[in-house]
Amino acid sequence: MGKEPAQPSRPAEAPENAPKREPVAHVVDVWQFSLATAAALLIGALFLQLPEELLVGPRWLLLVIEVALLTPPVLARVTNTHLPQRVARGFVYALLAALTLELTLSLAKLVTLLANPQLSPRLLLISGILLWCANVLVFASWFWETDGDGPVSRHHAGHEAADFQFPQQEGGNIHGWRPGFVDYLFLAFCTATALSPADTMPLTRRAKLLMMVEAIISMVVIVMLLARFVNVV
Repeated sequence: MGKEPAQPSRPAEAPENAPKREPVAHVVDVWQFSLATAAALLIGALFLQLPEELLVGPRWLLLVIEVALLTPPVLARVTNTHLPQRVARGFVYALLAALTLELTLSLAKLVTLLANPQLSPRLLLISGILLWCANVLVFASWFWETDGDGPVSRHHAGHEAADFQFPQQEGGNIHGWRPGFVDYLFLAFCTATALSPADTMPLTRRAKLLMMVEAIISMVVIVMLLARFVNVV
């Protein structure tokens, strides 16, 4: 008997219940994305107000770096184009690293300038306030991007507690509550003021380390400025 002619192979069809890739716009809403982007740009604006003595490089350098690193994710969001999550997070972490480095170096310069009696107390006070506010915004962005490996991964995990546990997530987050950028901003504000997480608990080592670094920076700014003004008085 002759063999039947071989049938051309067909590409394997995806199972009906296979998860479909959702556009980024369906995962992170416009408001939350805009808040996170605005916070990053606000950090650059705060550094523009610092005196030259506290800056590293030209005054405009940090803002240019921010725009360069924010442009690809923003363009992908506006045009609803798929940007691989690994690539997008690479841009974000590069931006956060640049902001944290600038914050740390400016703080170190502020500490060295405190011993200069010729500097105006008003200038020192304004510089300390600007750095303290930048510290809050920088670590709010770190918390937003680190918790559960970012907003996209948190969405696919059902917004269950990962690196941080908010009160609404206790018991497995059965109501599907989603933390927004303001929630992480509040966490960063409490860490910088009370040096404690308030009602949100860090669950992982990286979350605890981030909070420790933010608290140390905040404590250095507050203690150094208080010591300087006590000496002046």
